[in-house]
Amino acid sequence: MTDLVEQQKSECPKKSSWWWPGVVASGLAGAAVWAFRGCWHRKMSWPIGGQGYSYQVCLSCGAKRLFDEKTFTTYGPFRYDLNQLTAWEGSTKPTAHPMADASQPPAS
Repeated sequence: MTDLVEQQKSECPKKSSWWWPGVVASGLAGAAVWAFRGCWHRKMSWPIGGQGYSYQVCLSCGAKRLFDEKTFTTYGPFRYDLNQLTAWEGSTKPTAHPMADASQPPAS
């Protein structure tokens, strides 16, 4: 009779712990994506005005991006320093076209 009980115990399938390595691998993959990509900047503040510019701030990481009040859109790169952002804006502004100056009547 004891042989029968031992035989039934050995026939029971052993529970595997396959989920534990899956959880670890999933966590590591998520950490790698976060490390390489960083913040997705999904939660942005309302436009803020300062130093003659309008910008928005990411509520998750604090990155700033310029904001155009006329078209109500953001533009330019994300930067953490507003001075770098305004320097980028100054370096990419188009210069005045000579034709625009010629179309105005001369001052008398």
